[in-house]
Amino acid sequence: MIMSRIQAAPEEVQGNLTDRLLAGLPAEAVLIDSDVTASYANDMASFCPSGVPAVVVLPRTVEEVQHVMRVATELRVPVVPQGARTGLSGAANASEGCIVLSLTRMDRILEINPVDRIAVVEPGVVNAALSRAVDEHGLCYPPDPSSWETCTIGGNIGTASGGLCCVKYGVTAEYVLGLDVVLADGRLMSTGRRTAKGVAGYDLTRLIVGSEGSLGIVVRAVLALKPRPPQQLVLAAEFASAAAACDAVCRIMKTEGREALPQKGGGGRRAGGHVPSLLELMDRTTVKAVNDLAHMGLPETTEALLLAAFDTPDPAADLAAVGALCEAAGATQVVPADDAAESEMLLQARRLSLIALEAVKGTTMIDDVCVPRSRLGEMLEGIERIAEKYQLTIGVCAHAGDGNTHPTVCFDARDPDESRRARESFDEIMALGLRLGGTITGEHGVGVLKKEWLAREIGPVGVEMQRAIKQVFDPLGILNPGKLF
Repeated sequence: MIMSRIQAAPEEVQGNLTDRLLAGLPAEAVLIDSDVTASYANDMASFCPSGVPAVVVLPRTVEEVQHVMRVATELRVPVVPQGARTGLSGAANASEGCIVLSLTRMDRILEINPVDRIAVVEPGVVNAALSRAVDEHGLCYPPDPSSWETCTIGGNIGTASGGLCCVKYGVTAEYVLGLDVVLADGRLMSTGRRTAKGVAGYDLTRLIVGSEGSLGIVVRAVLALKPRPPQQLVLAAEFASAAAACDAVCRIMKTEGREALPQKGGGGRRAGGHVPSLLELMDRTTVKAVNDLAHMGLPETTEALLLAAFDTPDPAADLAAVGALCEAAGATQVVPADDAAESEMLLQARRLSLIALEAVKGTTMIDDVCVPRSRLGEMLEGIERIAEKYQLTIGVCAHAGDGNTHPTVCFDARDPDESRRARESFDEIMALGLRLGGTITGEHGVGVLKKEWLAREIGPVGVEMQRAIKQVFDPLGILNPGKLF
């Protein structure tokens, strides 16, 4: 319904659009060369259609973003906001004849406040750059997507991204305190706060986080920071089956009753369960792919490799306790890292997982179905059956501590039959996740790739309410049309 209200800019409008944009923007901020604009058409998702942008705009100021939105509203031209285009759902894919609004040049860290433990940043700031900047103040910004060296804070906010440390520190949404947002008509809205607490009115900040640029353009963010934790140490545990590895995950995360509290003069597990800073799983296919790519010497005899980390004052003691739980679950070998360098090597292997799987066949479809931790074993077993059914290589790496799996379908995009099987297997994996009480996306977003599945997950009433919210923020439907629903 919303899509029907806008149209791609016809050729006779193109010149007027460019002239109108240039009236409030420097010439170098407006790109119209077709070879250049075509390079902004896609993010990193497979099987997601995209159009050819009419123009690409790279603003540096809030006022320039406001100017773009006023022109787009007057001429009824769709606007697709973009960051680094590292997304995996097609959420940043261009619509035909749209304005691509690339925010990568708005890359200033405006403030780091060690007392209030906040940072104020523009959307184009790269995640890793922010992490390094706050580290100099003894602070950290915990969300760390695998693409943290290239992805931007604005993109992280748009997709509510996660990362390796979510099991302890949570996802992006938990660190966004306030936002400045340019609305579809060019007005500037501020949401949220700079304070540690605040419950004034509806939480519009949380509404914008994860909205994939469909409600407004984030131009400034107030982010919560944490004290820099001690250097973490990592443990690697090998398992003869994925089911055993998932059993270990449940044992590690399980809380205990009062009877498990340490008694005077005796031992006992902590009542609150273990709180690792990282708990990641790599299946046999993923381990082999990483070895083939980087020759890291990971144990290819294992069916599943579990990585656990602690950044506590005494990480060695925590690793020993978790190692014992892994052995109780059937681990064939448990190897704690001796130092930070060895720990970083193991983490690098995990970060290379998706790149390595892409090298298997040349193309991948990366899912991010999240299930309850207690159903993680069933999820992995189901994915294995799906891989056998479709005769495909499907590697799984997972943020096991929070049940967020990344089944990665490897296929040859030049083979039509294999491409069809890849897409069908992808859909079956999402259906499996929903049957297990999960969600179709834990951190990558919906975009184009999963919008049919969003409707299945939230139901017709949920879709109706979300469309109603979209109508309030964007009555003409010009903001990132065709995404989410």
